[in-house]
Order: sequence, then C-alpha cells, then structure tokens
Amino acid sequence: MKIWIDILTPKQLLFSEPIIEKLGKKHNILCTSRNYNEVSKLAKIRDFDLVFVGKHGGSDKKSKLRASIDRMGKLSRKIDNFSPDIVISFCSPEAARVSFGLGIKHIAFCDSPHASAVMRLTLPLIQKLLIPSIIPKNEFSKYGIDKKDIISYNAIDAVVTIKRKINQQRSLPFKQADRKNILIRAEEEEAAYASRSSRIIPIIKQIVKEHEKENIVILGRYTKQIKNIQKIIGKKAKVVKMTFDGKYLLSNTDIFIGSGGTMTAESALMGIPTISYNAVPNIIENFLVKKYLVKRETNPKKISRHIKNVFESSNAVNQKRAKRVVEQMENPIEKLNKIINE
Repeated sequence: MKIWIDILTPKQLLFSEPIIEKLGKKHNILCTSRNYNEVSKLAKIRDFDLVFVGKHGGSDKKSKLRASIDRMGKLSRKIDNFSPDIVISFCSPEAARVSFGLGIKHIAFCDSPHASAVMRLTLPLIQKLLIPSIIPKNEFSKYGIDKKDIISYNAIDAVVTIKRKINQQRSLPFKQADRKNILIRAEEEEAAYASRSSRIIPIIKQIVKEHEKENIVILGRYTKQIKNIQKIIGKKAKVVKMTFDGKYLLSNTDIFIGSGGTMTAESALMGIPTISYNAVPNIIENFLVKKYLVKRETNPKKISRHIKNVFESSNAVNQKRAKRVVEQMENPIEKLNKIINE
C-alpha cells in the first residue's frame, strides 16, 4: 500500500515519526511539506526525509491564497504520479483538495477546532477524522463532517511527541550552569487564527526586569518578530530562532512560558512548571489547566511572581501529577492503524 502524509508544522512532523515507524515497515510512504523555516530546520535535526512542495504563504491573506493555489497545482501532479491508496494529514487544506480531486481516501488528525478557516477548507472533504476525546465531536461536525466519521482517542497529541528520542549532545542556548533556565515561546503571528496584537512583549519585559540574574531564552518564530524582540530588550535576554529540538530545550528548562500551543502541552506532560499566557484559547490548554499541569496567567507581574514561587519550591508533586496523566492516555497511532487495516 502507498501512503501520502502531508506535514505542515513542527508538531505534525514529530507526530508523523511514530506513524512512519509503525506503518513504514509494510507500506511505501511519501512525506511532503512546504518551504517553512521551522519545519525544514526541524527535519534536519530529526533526520526526517521530506519532499518540499510549495511554500508557506505568510501572514497576508492574498499571499496565503496564492501560495495554496500554487502548492495544490504542484502537489496534484506529484501525487497523481505517486498514486497513493491513502492520504494522512493534520487537516492540510492542500492535501484535502488534492485527495478529493484525485479520489483518494483521506484520514486526518486534528486538535484545533479553533482554526475555523482550516476546518472549513478540509473537514467536508475528508473521510475519517481522529481527535482527542476531551474535544466534543460537535466542535468539528459543525464544519461539515458527519459525527460517525469522527473517531476519538483518549489522549492529547503531546503524549505522542514527548516520547521521541533526543540527541543529548547538542549545544544549548542556556549559558550559565549555576543559574535557573527560563524558556519563553513567542506567540504565533502568521496563522489565520492568530491575534495581531502581541501579548508576549510586556511579559518579556517584566521577566527580564525581575529575573535578570537567570538564563532567559526567548524562542522566536519569524525573523521580523525576533528582530522586534531584540530591539526592545537588547542584551538582557537571549533571543533565538527555533533551531533546536523543543524537547531537548524543555528537558533543560526550569520553567516554561508558552502561548498555549504545542510546546505548552509538551512541557506540561513532561512535568515542567508551565505558564500559559493563552494567546490562542483552546480546549487542550484548558484541559491542562484543569489538571493543574499548566498555570494560566496573562498579567506580567503575576507571571513573574509565579516564576519566583516555582524557583523557591519543589517540583516533585507536579512531576508525579504529569506522570499519572500520561499513564492514563492511549496511543492514537494504534487507532490510525486500525482504521487503515479496516
């Protein structure tokens, strides 16, 4: 059997690794992506074989449209030639349109019903959708997929990605070994669902002001965003591009401040003290807050105060809580394998 997997983000790449490990022994798999800096860099770090087709459209709606149209044209020719039996994606609009046009069955994963534009473009065209059970099916069915075609699994996606093996020998951006490591992830700015106003700048300013003696590292996403942060804080903190495996960074972090997305969930399940400034409110982040694995806070002074409290207390209880939550989750890849076999 031939399988095409379309991968658009770093999280999707990491989630695809165990899929390939499970299915690659029996099936011929083609993995495609688009020219997007964070994905291409992570692919090199993870030694992941990707065929790049088209590019990321940036933040402008017209640019997104042109990039998507161009990518669909190129993909349609490549995929028609590859002739897969099944398509797997994470609600890729281009994969949905191409698979529909070529009459190929499409199975998708998704934990982001808040990405309404992507949901509208993909869900009416796919055959099966796999979702975390903490998200009600009607959050997806309202976009045009029948509830009977939605399969739930008892896990969140981060439980898959945190199990990956990492290279412990790579260099780290944390320089002083005798200091605490504070890792901050800047919010998404170019997704269709993203807010155009930055929440992270006031938070960074406050952390730098009150914790200047610690190792403060800010993970930027885009060149313009990184330059803007560097201009504001100068040399008071280290601003870097995502040229690291996120799990490696997190495993060396004393506290993580995230926007509520993938790294926030990974950090929480790894038992690392985690604060979410909730840039994009979503059900996964809400679940982690309710499990007391994530502290939700948007006030910069309160965030800084919480960091101080974390540094003055033991993390043993939090680690035990995270371990218990992870142990209760199932492997979504087994659900996928069952659907393919059926």
